[in-house]
This record gives sequence, structure tokens and C-alpha cells, in this order.
Amino acid sequence: MSIQQEIKSQLAKLLATEDLIVEHKQVETASFNVETRVLVLPLWEKASSEVYDMLVAHEVGHALFTPCEDWLDRYPEIPPSFVNVVEDARIEKLMKRKYAGLPKTFFTGYKELQGMDFFKLSDIDVNEMGIADRLNLYFKIGNFIDIDFNEEEKTFVSMVKSAETFDDVLEYSKVIWEYAKEELEQKKKEQQEIEEMKAKVEMEDGDGDNEKEYQTTTQGAEGDSEKSDVEGEDELEDEDDDGLDYDDQAYSKGGITLGDEPKAETVENLEESLKDLVNEAGRETLYVEKPNDLDLDKVIIPNWFIHKNIDFEWRENTASDFFNADKEFDEFRVSARKEVNYLVKEFEMKKSASAYARAATARTGMLDMSKLHTYQYCEDIFKKVTVLPDGKNHGLVFILDWSGSMSYIMKDTIKQLYNLIWFCRKVQIPFDVYAFTNCHPYHNTREESRYTAKNNLVCIEESFSLMNLFTSNVNVRTLDHQMRNIYRMATRFGYSHVSWDDRDRFQVPIGMGLSGTPLDESLICLHQIIPQFKKDNKVEKVQCVVLTDGEAYTPSFHNEVQRHWEDEPYMGRAAIWSGTFLRDRKLGKTYRVKDSTFGFTEVLLDNLKDTFPTVNFIGIRLLGSRDAGSFIRRYHGWTDEEYNKIMKGWKKNRSVSIKTSAYDTYFGLSTTALATEDEFEVKEDATKAEIKRAFGKSLKGKKMNKKILSEFIELVA
Repeated sequence: MSIQQEIKSQLAKLLATEDLIVEHKQVETASFNVETRVLVLPLWEKASSEVYDMLVAHEVGHALFTPCEDWLDRYPEIPPSFVNVVEDARIEKLMKRKYAGLPKTFFTGYKELQGMDFFKLSDIDVNEMGIADRLNLYFKIGNFIDIDFNEEEKTFVSMVKSAETFDDVLEYSKVIWEYAKEELEQKKKEQQEIEEMKAKVEMEDGDGDNEKEYQTTTQGAEGDSEKSDVEGEDELEDEDDDGLDYDDQAYSKGGITLGDEPKAETVENLEESLKDLVNEAGRETLYVEKPNDLDLDKVIIPNWFIHKNIDFEWRENTASDFFNADKEFDEFRVSARKEVNYLVKEFEMKKSASAYARAATARTGMLDMSKLHTYQYCEDIFKKVTVLPDGKNHGLVFILDWSGSMSYIMKDTIKQLYNLIWFCRKVQIPFDVYAFTNCHPYHNTREESRYTAKNNLVCIEESFSLMNLFTSNVNVRTLDHQMRNIYRMATRFGYSHVSWDDRDRFQVPIGMGLSGTPLDESLICLHQIIPQFKKDNKVEKVQCVVLTDGEAYTPSFHNEVQRHWEDEPYMGRAAIWSGTFLRDRKLGKTYRVKDSTFGFTEVLLDNLKDTFPTVNFIGIRLLGSRDAGSFIRRYHGWTDEEYNKIMKGWKKNRSVSIKTSAYDTYFGLSTTALATEDEFEVKEDATKAEIKRAFGKSLKGKKMNKKILSEFIELVA
């Protein structure tokens, strides 16, 4: 969909004073569903901005003022086109009354349509048209053409002008319809009389030829008289040519066909002409929706089951099999205390600063007698009572990328995750950590589907699951055991970090292997996870952190098709492409997918932020040395000056904070950006230069760590 169509969608919503669902589709005419509040507009890509505004305003008028009722039950005899003539005039009047700027819009729009002959009036005498057509033209383009009405017909003009309700429209349409029938019968009678006269004249013309031959041989007053009579008949024929002369199909002057029933041909002409504004070669706009009845019990693999299965798989292993991995984990836990303590300190400081900033001091109440003498020059004479607002309870939800591309950086990612988990533990913030996968067998045996598949609904693959790796709802000892389990696997994934001996000693448990990247499905699940998390943990403020190394694969959507060899429609699947819209009926909003690679993730995040405006969605992207450039260009464009500035910061700090993505903040980190191994260590026989370099390296790492951690905590606090 073009930028113009996006703008016109917003215009429709503003005019309707509600979040209408506006769809631009490959259809010939506009329509509005009163129940679902979906306004479907054709792809008027060939229309000017003025015409587009007018057409949108017209359709919104129907949405606002045309009721959803089957009026044909009451007035089955009235053609819909007659009702449409009166109703169009009514709703446009009401729209002009509601919005002072619309009269000019309708004037300009209809002027342009008239100039392009959208009503097909060329070579037609407008005043020979039926009453319905003349009324339609009068209220649409009456400013640009002269339309005649007799005294009786002028009452119909007044009727249409006075219509305020749809009942008025039906009543007046019936009156106009009855008059139109009488009008048609009168014209048919006139046509019949003229045809009879033409036949008589033709017969007399034949006799006149014989008389002319006779007149060439005779002379006299009688002959002159007879000749005069014939000339008179010729004059009569000429007068007929200038009058209401009809052939057997149409009026000779008006070019209007007489049918069995009265018609409002200009209504049909306009509808047909508007089809010319539609880009037939344009791509059909696709609208997809999230499943609202997703059963999370059939998506989430419980925390207890995951680790029970891990322990079962490793039941025959001994402590010596995990010696190197466990030793590394214990060392990391000790070294991470500095970062965790720093996080705690920053969190408490920022929380206190926020509370102080929001403190209120009473300016009324009990007098401070020691300041009473200053009342003439100071208003601060009341005892001060400082009120600090209650702090909000916090909670964190983590989404961890468990895809195959994470294998070499999984351990570094897990370390950053563990820092945040230990931070949450220390400040008593509840948390849940979910890892997405599509290879765990836990749900493979289910008999029922986890949601109802419908046309244009985003597919949630049967293989997709969320593994609840960690939760604050377990005791410290259990959490420590679970974190050790996952750390072992992280070292196993990164072959370069595991000795050949360790690699042979333990294997990754069944179902815990790395898989694809169903990130988008995970974001959809957050619509249910977040409110349930808030309810279960009784928290007010939730932060959501996504740790990943790349983009999701875009999911498909359910696509109902009718195959010629089957009687019933087949529910197939199709790809979500660039230009597709995600529609949220509850919010009344649509979100355009701008990129086929990561665009759907962006709109899902935008939708989450609109649904949960108090939640911070934080992205942490692990970047290799070759990935930083493309990552930065994606969100800051190709302007060399801006790009070079950000890249300079990246090279210095090995990190970047992106504010222009769908995340509230998207941290791009080097795979070693928050590594805690940069301690001040030197050899016993080290030179001064070596000591200096080692010291500088440790300081640089700590400085960079604190910068990133401080910005992260600011978002959380």
C-alpha cells in the first residue's frame, strides 16, 4: 500500500472519530461492515488527493450515518439506486455539517469528476433525464451544470435537502419512485404518439410525391394552394425535428433509453467510472491477524519438566563428566558479583532519584508558628510534609534465542542473562526466562490444536514451543542447579569452548538442541504471557528483554482456497510478504510490514507496545565483528556522516544503543562486550609496558560494562 493510502486510512479514522479498521483491497466498490467496523476501500491509486479525500469522506459518511438494516423488507418495490441517491445527499450533508472543511473537499472533488465526465453526460441533454438522475446530479455536481425542475419536482429537491434520518430517506425515495414511474409512463405515451405521427407523415410524404408530379402539369390557384399545403407539412416535419423526437430506442436529443422501470443511470455510471481509478495491476493488500484463542498450556513447556528431563538424560553421568564446565561456571559466578552489585547499586540509586523527583510538599494545613512572622513577604508558612509516591513492583520477562546460529555465542549470551537473573534475585524482582524452539517433543503428542485456524490468521507452527528455562518461583538451591544445567549445555554448543574429552563425556539432552528462530511466534505469545505474569506475581511494572543474534523467520498465514477437485475449501498456508498488514481488531489499528526479512517482527513489537504502553521492550543483539555495520545501517540509514559517527562509537565501546527500532532500546553488543574475564592479570616477570597495557585493558572493559549496564538499569528503574 502506498504512503497516500496510509494517510487516507488515518483520515478515515479521524473523520469517523474512532479507530476504524480501514482496508485497501483490490475491490471495485467501497463497503463498510457496521458490526465489525471494517471499512474496505478500493485501491484508488489513479485518483488525485482531492478526489481521494472526497471519496473517503463519502464512505465514512456511510459508516457513521447509514444504519445496518434490511430496508427491502419494508420497501421491496424501491430500487436501491433510488435510495442511494437520497442517502448520498443526506450523508454528505451531515458530513459537511460535522466538519467545516469538507464542503470545499466535496466541491473540488466533484468538480474534478465532472471534468473527467465520470457521470457520462456527453451528448446527453441532462434535463431530459429522469427525476432520480437529475436529483443525483443536482446534489453532486449542481454547481457546474444547469438542471431544470418543474414546480412539482422542486418539492422533491426540498424533500431531499430536509432528510435527516434514514427513515426520511426511505419515505422520500418511495415518493420519488412513484413520481418517476408516472414520469416514465408519460414519456412512453409521448413517444408512442410521436411514433404514430412519424408513421402518418411518412405515408403522407409518399402521397405528396405523386401530387408533385401532377402539379408539374397543372397550374392555377388550386394547384398553388395544394403546393402550399405540402410545404406546410414539410414545416411541421422540421418542427418535429426540433422537438421531442424519439426513435424506437432512445430520445433523439437526450440519448436516454426508456426501459420498463425508472432508473438512476448516473449512479451506475459513477460507480463504473470510479473503477477506472483502481489500479487493476496493483497487488492485493493482505491483512492478517494474530490468533486470540491461543492455548499457552499447549505452547509453554513447564520449568519443572525441562530440568527433570535434563536430569534424567544425565542420570548416568558423574560429576567428573562436567568438571571443566562446572569449574568455569563457578569461576564466572564469583567474577560476576561486581557487575551484579553494580546493577543493584544503579537500580537503587535511580529508583530513589525518581521517587525524590516525584515528591510533593504540602502547601496547606497546619501553620508553622516559627515562620508566621514572615507572612508579609513569604508564603511558605506551613509545616512541610513531604510525600513520596509508592514505588512500583517490578518484574522481568526474558525471551532467549535458542536457534542454531547461537551455538558459538550461546555461552556469552547466557552469561549476560545470568547477570540479570542474579540481579533480579538480589533486588527481589520476579522473573521468567523463556527460550523458543521448534524441536522439543513435549507437545508432539497432543490431540487438540492450540488455536482455531481461520483464514488470514497467522500460523503458529505445531512444532513451536517456549521452554521455561528459569523462574523466580523456585528456591535458590533449585535455581542454582538449573543455571548450572543450562551453562553446561551452553559450553557444549560452543565447540571451541569445550575440550574433546568433555565433548565425549556428556551430550545435549533430547529436545534441548538448538533449532530455528520462531521469534515472531514468541512475541505473539507475550500478549498472554505478560498479563498472566503480572497477575501471578502481583507486579505493576514489567520489562521484557529479548536476547538474540538475528532475525526471525517470518511465519506464514492460513489461506483458504477452493481447489477445483474438492467440494469444501482447503485451508492452506501462504507467505507473509512486504506490504502485508497486521490487523488488531481490539485496538482498531493496522501495522504495515515494510520489510520481508525483519518487518513482521517490527510490527509485532509495535503492536505489543500499543497493547502494553507501560512495558519496556528491550532488545539485546549479539553481534560479530562483521555484523555491526549492517545492523547499524538498518536503523540509521546510509548517510555516511551519521553512519561513521555511530561506527566510531562502536569501534571504541564495542556496543551501540539503537533508539530507532521497534524496541524501546535495542542494544547491539559485541559477542564479548560484557565479558567479565577482563581482570587485571599480569605475569610475574611482566615489563612496565605489559603491565600498563593489561591495566588499560581491564579499565576499558569495566568502563564499557558500566556504560551499558547503567543504560539498561535506567530503562528498568
